Amino acid sequence: MEALLLKDKGSWKDMKVEEIETPSPQKGELLVEVHAVGLNPVDYKTATNGMPVWSYPHILGLDVAGVVVETGEGVTGWKKGDRVVYHGDFTKKGGYAEYAVINAHTVSRIPEQVTFEDTAALPTAGYTAYQALHRKLPLEKIDTILIHGGAGGVGGFGVQLAKLAGKTVISTASSHNHEYVKSLGADYVIDYREEDVNLRVMEITNGRGVDAVVDAVSRQSATDSLDALAYMGHMVYIAGAPDFTKIKPFTKVVSYHEIALAAAHQSNDMVAQKDFAVIGDQMLSLVEEGNLDTMLTEVVRLEEVPEALIRLSERHVKGKIVAKLK
Repeated sequence: MEALLLKDKGSWKDMKVEEIETPSPQKGELLVEVHAVGLNPVDYKTATNGMPVWSYPHILGLDVAGVVVETGEGVTGWKKGDRVVYHGDFTKKGGYAEYAVINAHTVSRIPEQVTFEDTAALPTAGYTAYQALHRKLPLEKIDTILIHGGAGGVGGFGVQLAKLAGKTVISTASSHNHEYVKSLGADYVIDYREEDVNLRVMEITNGRGVDAVVDAVSRQSATDSLDALAYMGHMVYIAGAPDFTKIKPFTKVVSYHEIALAAAHQSNDMVAQKDFAVIGDQMLSLVEEGNLDTMLTEVVRLEEVPEALIRLSERHVKGKIVAKLK
């Protein structure tokens, strides 16, 4: 099969499409013919330093949409020809290839009305946002929520899911993306480059602060955003934990929530892994019904992935990029 190969750690900008042996599904696995694969920052971040468990050449790519071509021993509920999507395990070879394997219990079925390209835009960013809102936060007790990076993947899905849940949504974005983020459902968008985000949040909330923050930007951003929280507020962090010492005991009484999809693959927790399939089913239903925008803004060829990842690393991308293979 053809695959985009990472020859060594740090060489992701120089990846080329070459021939490599097609994998075979083992017990409990599916072999999937890849039709589309989503691009994510985790691709270049993990590829920069590599991982001890990788063997080279390695194949990146976590968000795969395609068709089942073979089932491994013991697999039930799936057959050849089924349209599926999944979030992959980054310790294993991924989806920037004609074929890929995945544990059958983690996949979701793609509705006929939804394209492979739209579907491949969902898993990493969408499942992360879904976990943040529907697995971590007590949504019934939350009215206002600050979601950073509303023009990006996690932020954009988060804005939509929060608005679908009936919340007042505040987001951050560069000024040229404000209308786009509002179109996703944000009630307020703050220009983080020109405005004091926390001051603006306090103005919007009449000095109270927000009930929750979802931060997928950085440790520093999460730490800074602690000042935007109301009493009994919730901090959901994805790109690094905030400085927990900033909030003193017996003051705001903040709850902290870590999101890390990859940990479910490494946990050997079958319940956690099966939840990927549940989340995928829920999100695909929203897409099928027209209630969730996949934010697909660009489709590239497999050989164009390195250049697109460079643009991702420079934070010059709005929405989601997907590589189309079929």
